Amino acid sequence: MSLKLSHKVRSLKPSSTVAVAARALELKRQGVDVISLAAGEPDFDTPEHVRRAALEAIEAGRTRYTQVQGIPELREAISSKLARENGLSYAPEQITVTNGGKQALFNAFLALLDPGDEVIIPAPFWVSYPEIVSFAGGVPVFVETRAENGYALDPEAVRAAVSERTVAIVLNSPSNPTGVVYPEEVVRAVAELAAERGLLVVSDEIYEHIIYDARHVSAARFAPDNVLVVNGASKAYAMTGWRLGYAAGPRPLINAMNALQGQSTSNASSVSQWAAIAALEDSREFIAMAVGQFRARRDRIVAGLNALGLATPTPEGAFYVMADTRSLHQDELKAAQLLLDQARIAAVPGTDFHAPGRVRLSYATSMAQIDEALARIGKLVGVQV
Repeated sequence: MSLKLSHKVRSLKPSSTVAVAARALELKRQGVDVISLAAGEPDFDTPEHVRRAALEAIEAGRTRYTQVQGIPELREAISSKLARENGLSYAPEQITVTNGGKQALFNAFLALLDPGDEVIIPAPFWVSYPEIVSFAGGVPVFVETRAENGYALDPEAVRAAVSERTVAIVLNSPSNPTGVVYPEEVVRAVAELAAERGLLVVSDEIYEHIIYDARHVSAARFAPDNVLVVNGASKAYAMTGWRLGYAAGPRPLINAMNALQGQSTSNASSVSQWAAIAALEDSREFIAMAVGQFRARRDRIVAGLNALGLATPTPEGAFYVMADTRSLHQDELKAAQLLLDQARIAAVPGTDFHAPGRVRLSYATSMAQIDEALARIGKLVGVQV
């Protein structure tokens, strides 16, 4: 039988980050000593108070369907968090809870876009942004940034990219993959541009707490009616497998996203929702510990890679570095393959991030693993660190 697949699915590219991480896991299962610097996943256990809240929810029988948009208690906790930490005012009815931040983005773009509508995305970018936009019928429009100036975003370049078909602008700060944190004046300028032109800023703030040398400012501070804030529990609270995201924004958009979710996955895991309340309300010590360790790892991997001749800017947030691998091979795909085949290091080529000549390495792993990875790269390039 010849099975016909839809054009949308056939045009969808697999996630390169997921593919590389899966390849590393498979090699490990085969007994190969691979160091995976591919996945964007904290290596810490979920905090004990969060795990305890989940167990208490199970024991209390809170394991049934919930409202599609999430339990009122969690949406109230998110509302309080946004007011307390970000200076934002959202009623619980303006908040939706999703199966991870990625579903919030999917729901948003499916609700927003008609065929041919354009979405401006600064590059380099997280691999899923253009794929989600294209799947929803939109057209990604890229605004280039450069490693030489720390991947700074020029608001005037964003303005120049706006056309009659533009519907939305994506801001991801701190950024995956570059770690750049956009300063307040840049965020304000983009938000004010959106308000001026009647656009929506989709502000992905999933890494907001993992920040070192800068300050996170949400675009919703400056144009709340023109911003959708997307966030979740995965990065800050080491809850990747709990699949808990959320979005806050204009009620018509949130209502549309709820309608979409009601016809797809329905509610996020009930147990994860109760656990997320504990995460949002009492995780300051955990976040401080995690950021302290990430900072030390960042400093080590950046210094090591630069000493090995792989030029690497210092990120201000998140837990990734973008290393220039042209000394290994001009083609970043082949450079990543060399790292895997000869150094047994899994890294993600910059191709799908729109970052030619670079690979992304995650330092969400132990210092011992980072030191071993640097030693292996040193052996590959003939330099000792």
